Amino acid sequence: MARKILFLHGFFASGACIPAQTLKQYFAGQDTVLTPDLPPHPQAALAFIRQLCIRERPDMLVGNSNGSFLAQIIAAETGLPALLGNPHLEMTSFLTERIGTHTYKSPRADGNQTLVIDQPLIDAFADLQQHQWDWCLPENRDKVWGLFGENDTVARYEPLFREHYTHAYHFPGAHTPTAEEVVRHYAPLIEKILKGC
Repeated sequence: MARKILFLHGFFASGACIPAQTLKQYFAGQDTVLTPDLPPHPQAALAFIRQLCIRERPDMLVGNSNGSFLAQIIAAETGLPALLGNPHLEMTSFLTERIGTHTYKSPRADGNQTLVIDQPLIDAFADLQQHQWDWCLPENRDKVWGLFGENDTVARYEPLFREHYTHAYHFPGAHTPTAEEVVRHYAPLIEKILKGC
């Protein structure tokens, strides 16, 4: 029976990013991988993901970076299993160093390729950061898995992740996985998690 995987991309990425498209190709003909573009504002992104979960009823969540930050919150709220790739659990530090106008690293469906990081956006992430563990329950410790790149220089949050969850894995990559790393490291863990659903 086909299952649904909801992939949540990183902050400068989109649903057309390499990890998302690689997962779509890997699971094609077997399972459905949903790869939507997320709003940059965290509360808008969470509202969008919540509605998508109601409509599509995914079997699990997969995230990368900021997508993992959001996936952890949704997984804790819903009880859905999740794989968090290089979760950036303190987005305010990431954003504070990057105030200004940026270009998305992969094309977005609406054609908008410009993104502005300003203080109100940072404040919105700061508020969410303070409450990101509110729904995290002991009975869900085994449902959320972390996958950490050994050469990740952007998000080093395995110790914080392990305060809340049990399963942590490593792969010999950087912050954003390559297509090959997605196939070799992400996909097998996704299959393992799905078998336990």
